[in-house]
This record gives sequence, structure tokens and C-alpha cells, in this order.
Amino acid sequence: MKKIIIWSLIASLAGFLFGFDTVVISGADKKLQLLWNSSDAFHGTVVMGMALWGTVIGAIFGGIPTNKIGRKNTLLFIGILFFFSAIGSAFANNPFVFAAFRFLGGLGVGASTIAAPAYISEIAPAKDRGKLVAFYQFNIVLGILLAFLSNYLLSGFGENAWRWMMGVQAIPSLIYSLFVFTIPESPRWLLSKSRNIEAKKVLKLMGQEDDYERMMLEIDLDNKNAAVSNDTIFLKKYRTPLLLAFFIAFFNQLSGINAFLYYSPRIFQEAGLGESTALLSSIGIGAINLVFTLIGVFLIDRLGRKVLMYIGSVGYIISLSLVALAFFLHWQGIAVPIFLFLFVASHAIGQGAVIWVFISEIFPNHLRASGQSFGSTTHWVLAAIIPSLIPFLFSTIGPGVVFLFFAVMMVFQLIFVAFMMPETKGISLEELSKKLTK
Repeated sequence: MKKIIIWSLIASLAGFLFGFDTVVISGADKKLQLLWNSSDAFHGTVVMGMALWGTVIGAIFGGIPTNKIGRKNTLLFIGILFFFSAIGSAFANNPFVFAAFRFLGGLGVGASTIAAPAYISEIAPAKDRGKLVAFYQFNIVLGILLAFLSNYLLSGFGENAWRWMMGVQAIPSLIYSLFVFTIPESPRWLLSKSRNIEAKKVLKLMGQEDDYERMMLEIDLDNKNAAVSNDTIFLKKYRTPLLLAFFIAFFNQLSGINAFLYYSPRIFQEAGLGESTALLSSIGIGAINLVFTLIGVFLIDRLGRKVLMYIGSVGYIISLSLVALAFFLHWQGIAVPIFLFLFVASHAIGQGAVIWVFISEIFPNHLRASGQSFGSTTHWVLAAIIPSLIPFLFSTIGPGVVFLFFAVMMVFQLIFVAFMMPETKGISLEELSKKLTK
């Protein structure tokens, strides 16, 4: 079990790069808009949003290398993308070059949401699968916290502080890539490619050699069914997992979480905080995110995915409603940061802890990467659209209306959790496949 934990942690470091890459841009947000004299629309969609569109492409096509060349090789490729993105962004001299290198990092983020959870779910025992896959989410929020902290520490480096902010990610990208060389390939992927001897060796390393015959028979049957029926996730019998993946990803972004993380210093300044205080408040957001993600990781295999989603949904509705009210009534000072801390805590213990675990569990083995890709694509299309619109929406309809809309969406999420979402804790991947396929 010790080896499985270590391999899961290494694979989940892709989440650290994901979190760091997503949030590091927030420290350069206003500086870059002033430097290149960009309009709100251009700045939101090109300078800030291009990484998110790269993430969409990475999510759409990330299932291809994850299936073809394996989970491990895809994870390695992701680290290389992050490395070149960091270096290129740091040395960019115009918004288009900057956006192109940010796009590369986005490709890495999108692909990581497929390859890392798929890899971890396939090596993890059923009883521990939730917390091991949730390592990925933990590393996302650790990356977010360190990106906020890094931005604050580097903010005093003069006019080129933003270059240091963007370039520092090259260091963890290189370390992560070296670590990936030490992990084995997923035994389930090896069996799906009829590389049975290699799979048996990996299962022996995992202490699960007794599961070899059962796993081989189930995956062989899975492959034969796929070959006969030319399976895709869009067949009628996979309607349930498809809808579940769509809705959990849809509501994840309709909470406004990515919009907030991308623009947290700007949002705090809209609430009346100074620039330095806004950056410090952003570090507080990262710390709250980390603490409540740890709580979510601890509880996900104890209380289950559905209970955490109930807790998160109620917390979303309360906190987002309060944020909207604060903007409508022009409350100043500490009120908005406190409400946003509650919002982030609700996300971390609910959607944050659950989404990548849940999507990695609900599709059959031969369609796991494709299903993961579908859920990730839904997530990232919305994650690209919503943050790109934030500067424009704040300057037109105002932040109060925006946060009220997010609060209403979370009421619908609560309905989804109550009436549609199944509990998946403690059930083997093969059993879940039978249960959800009709």
C-alpha cells in the first residue's frame, strides 16, 4: 500500500502544476493590462483566457494519448508542456506570444484532468480510491496557495515582477517530470493493451497479484464487448454516466470558482480593499482552500461523495448570496473576504474534493479516458468562457448580479445531488460500471 500511496502522490503532482498555472496569472492580471494597454474584452479573452482555451483543447484531446501511449507517458508529456509554458510566458514581449505560451500550459492542465485521476483510480484499492484520487485535488489547491504566496513575495520585484511570477513554475515542472519516470504504468491500461506480463509485474509490486486473474477476465470481457459494439460514451446504455459527468462539471464552473480564482485580487479591490491587502487576502483564500480540501480528502471515503456534495451545495448558496448582498449594499472592509472564505471552504469540501474522483469512477475501463475527457471538456469550456467574461460583466452589470447568478445555479446543483447523483464510495470500478450501464 505504501508504494501505491507514493505513486498516487507523484501522479497527483500534475494537479499542483494545474493549480499553480491556473492562479499565477492573477498576480499579473492588472499589470499586463496596463503594460499592453488592452481593452477589457481583449485582456479577458486573449491575455487571461488563452490558457483556458488551451485547457479546453487539452481536455477534448487528452483522452487520445491517455489511451494510446498510456497514463504514465501522458503524465510525463504534461510536465514538459508546463515547463516550456513557464519559460515562454516569462520571456514574452507582446500579448500574442504570451497567450501562445499560456495556451501550452492550458494543454497540460486539460490533459492532466484526464490522465492523473484515471491513473490513480486504476491503481487504488476500492476502499481508498476516494482519498487517493483526491490527492490530485489536494495538490491543485496546494499549487493555488503557493501561486498566491509566490505572487505576493515577487510583487516587489519592480516592473518585471510579472515575469518572475510566470517563470518560477519551470522549477516544479522539471521536478515533477523527473518523478514521473519512477512510477509504473497502470496495470489496467496494460491489460487493456494485452500487455499481460507487464501488468502482472506491476500488480506484484502493488501486492495485488491475487487480483490478476479476475482483473484480466473482466478487462478482456470489457474489451471484447467494446470491439463487438464499437462502443463510445454516447451510446444509449452509457447515458447515465454521461449525464452525471456533464452535470457535476457544469455545476462546478457555474459556482464561479474559476472566475473567482483568476480574478481574486481584482474582486477584493472591487470590494474596497487596497492592492497589497487584496494580495494578502488571496493568500488567505489559498490557505482556506488547502485546509478544507484536506478535510474533504479525510471525509470522502468515510461520509461518501454525495454527503460532501450536500455540504458544499448548502455552503455555496449561503456564501454566494452573502457576497451578492455585500456588493448590492456596498458593505466595505472585511465582510466580502469573510463571505468569500466561506465560499472557497464550501467548494473545497464539496465539488473540489469530489469532481475528479467521481468522474474517474463512473465509466467502464475501456471508456474511462473518453469519459474523463468528456467531463473535463465540459468543465473547461465553461471555465474558459466564464472567467473571460468577468472584466466585461463587472464593468457592465456589476459583481453583485454576477454572484447572485452563481448562487441561483447552486440551488440547481443541490437538486441534482438530491435526485440524480449516486453514491460511489467503496464500490469497485467494475461493479460501478455494471450498476451505471443500462
